[in-house]
Amino acid sequence: MRKFLFLSLLCAAGAVQAQKIPNPEPFAKTVTAADLKKHLYIVASADFEGRETATEGQRKAAAYIENHFRSLGLLPGGGGSSYQLYYPVYQDSLVDASLSVNDQPFTLKKDFAVSVSNNYTAELMASEVVYAGYGISDSTRNDYKDLNVRGKIVLVLAGGPRSTTPGGRPIAKQDAAQKNGAAAVLVIQPAIPRALLDTKGRMSLDPYKKTISLNTYYITETVARAILGDDYAAAQNGEPRPKAYTVNVRLGFRKSALKLQSSDVLGFLEGTDLKDQVLVLSAHYDHLGKRDTVIWYGADDDGSGTVSILELAQAFAKAKAAGKGPRRSILFLANSGEEKGLLGSEYFSDHPTYPLDHLTADLNIDMIGRIDPNRKYGDSMNYVYVVGSDKLSSELKPISEGNNKKYTKLELDYKFDDPNDPDRIYYRSDHYNFARKGVPIIFYFDGIHKDYHQPTDTPDKIDYDLMEKRARLVFYTAWEMANRNDMVKRDIPLK
Repeated sequence: MRKFLFLSLLCAAGAVQAQKIPNPEPFAKTVTAADLKKHLYIVASADFEGRETATEGQRKAAAYIENHFRSLGLLPGGGGSSYQLYYPVYQDSLVDASLSVNDQPFTLKKDFAVSVSNNYTAELMASEVVYAGYGISDSTRNDYKDLNVRGKIVLVLAGGPRSTTPGGRPIAKQDAAQKNGAAAVLVIQPAIPRALLDTKGRMSLDPYKKTISLNTYYITETVARAILGDDYAAAQNGEPRPKAYTVNVRLGFRKSALKLQSSDVLGFLEGTDLKDQVLVLSAHYDHLGKRDTVIWYGADDDGSGTVSILELAQAFAKAKAAGKGPRRSILFLANSGEEKGLLGSEYFSDHPTYPLDHLTADLNIDMIGRIDPNRKYGDSMNYVYVVGSDKLSSELKPISEGNNKKYTKLELDYKFDDPNDPDRIYYRSDHYNFARKGVPIIFYFDGIHKDYHQPTDTPDKIDYDLMEKRARLVFYTAWEMANRNDMVKRDIPLK
C-alpha cells in the first residue's frame, strides 16, 4: 500500500512538471482599448485632482482602485482584511522666511526664495558677506581657495563659467559652501525657479535626516545689488575676485513638519498548487496634483499603468472563474508616492505583506500610452521600452521576448538598460525598490514626451490601441510566469 501510494505521488508530481501552460489568448482579449479608455477618463479626471500623494484626490483614486479589486473578487492584499497598505508621510511646511540687508526688508517669492526641505529653522545675523564667485569647489576649480568663510554668509553666482560644469549645480554649491564651513549661502538667480515658490517641502517616510544642510537663499538682482553695490555688474561675468563685503544681513526661516498619510492599494488573486509564490504586477496611481486651479492630470504618467493593472486583474480573475486560474498567486499593487521619491514602493518593499523570497518577480508599468518623439528609428507605433529584464535574472528576458514573438510582436527597445543612460530611467520608477532587494523586475515604459509632468498630460492624447497591445504583452509575460513550473532564476541573492 505504501509503495503504491509512493508511486502515485511520483506520477502526480510528474504530471505537474509536464503540465502545459493553458492558452492565455481568450483572456488576453479581455484587455481592450475601450475598457482602458473608460477607466482612464475616470482616473485622470478633474474629480481626482491630479491624485497627489496624501491628498483627497489620491484617496478618491485609491477608493476607485479598491472598489474595482473588490468587484473582481480579489482578496485584500494589504495585510489582514485591508486592501490598502497605509504608511506615514512627513512633509515640511514653510511658516515664514525673511531676508533684510542693512535693515531693508525684501519680499519672499518676489525678491528671494527658499527650499523648504533643505533649510532648517534658524535666525542668522551677520555683519559681513563673503562673495565667492561661482562657489565651485571640485576637481575643475576651487573658488574657495584662500577664502575664510567659516561661520559666515557666502554669496555665489548661479551656474558656472561653462553650462556643463558639474559644480555649477545648486546642490553642489550648497555642499561646497557647507564643506568650507559657511553658515548660509545666497545664490544669485536671474529669476526665481518655479519649484521654489511652493511652501510645501518634499515628502519622506522619515522625518529625521542623516545630515543637515546649511540654509540656502535664492536671491534676485535687487538683493544682490544691495549687497554688492557697484560691483554687481562685474559679478554677472564671474568678477570681481572673491572678497568680503561689510553689510548687515539678517536671515530668518521657520518651518513645521506635517505628518500625513497615504496608501498603496493591493488586490490578491490566490493561485493553485504554487499559491505561496507570488508574482507582483505594479503601477503607481499618484501624480502631481493641483496648484490653484491648474490640474496635472497624469493620464500617461501613470494613469496608463494604473488602468492597465485594473484590466490585467480583470483578465486573470476571469481566467480563474473559468477554471484556468494561475498556479502562482498574483499581487496587483497600485503604489502611491512614486512622484515623491518612490515612497509607496519603498514602504512596501521594507514592510512587505508577503515574504520577499516568495516573490518571483515584479512587472512594473509606468507610462505606456504615448510615443517617444525622440525615437527616430524603428516603428514608432509598435514599440515599448523594456527596462531591467536581464539585470537580476538570466531567465526573465527570454520569457519576455518569447511571449512577445509569439503574441504581440512589438519592437522591444532596451535603450534604457545602458549603464550610462543619462536619464537613469532604471532608477526612476517603483520596480527599483524591488530590484534593490534582489527581486527580478521588468519595467515597461513609452519614453519622455512634451506633456511629461505637465498639466497637458490628458486622456485625449493617449493611443489606446497601442496601450492595449503593450498591456497585453505584460499579461502574456505574467501568464507564463504565474504558470511555469519554477520561479524565475535569481542571479543575485536576495538582500
